[in-house]
Amino acid sequence: MGARLSRAVRNFNLENRAEREISKAKPSTAPKHRSTRGLLHEQLSQHPEIKEEVYRKDNKLLSLLKDVYVESKDPVSSLPVKDVELQQEPKEFRLPVGHHLDKSVMDIPKGKISVVEALTLLNNHKLSPEMWTAEKIAQEYHLELKDVNSLLKYFVTFEVKIFPPEERKTISSK
Repeated sequence: MGARLSRAVRNFNLENRAEREISKAKPSTAPKHRSTRGLLHEQLSQHPEIKEEVYRKDNKLLSLLKDVYVESKDPVSSLPVKDVELQQEPKEFRLPVGHHLDKSVMDIPKGKISVVEALTLLNNHKLSPEMWTAEKIAQEYHLELKDVNSLLKYFVTFEVKIFPPEERKTISSK
């Protein structure tokens, strides 16, 4: 509704407004400075042939200008052009692994994992590393082995450790 109203207001009396704008007098050149204006009048009064020279058309120059032909070509880039069709290969998707079914994540591209899956696999590996080896994780989540090894090496899940209070002898104030 708002677009229709704004379009009607914008197009109201469009032809008359365009005609009025076109019929306006074109802007004149900027005014000359007082000192320059006096010098120009003086030069034109002393040498009237200058004015004729400025407004005269030179047929020789016009014929040379007609012979000029400009052909423009884009420069060839030295960078290799990547083919867009090769980059847009169809991706393979997989369903999320585990009992958590997040409604926002329905399909995960192969070679990637969600945050919940990353935390789950890190926790499983931490609790039983002999069962959840890097090879089994790579197979289960469709990941590359080197990525899984890096994940297990550099990422750690949060761990809460509560240290028992130490018995310290306090110095009583005198």
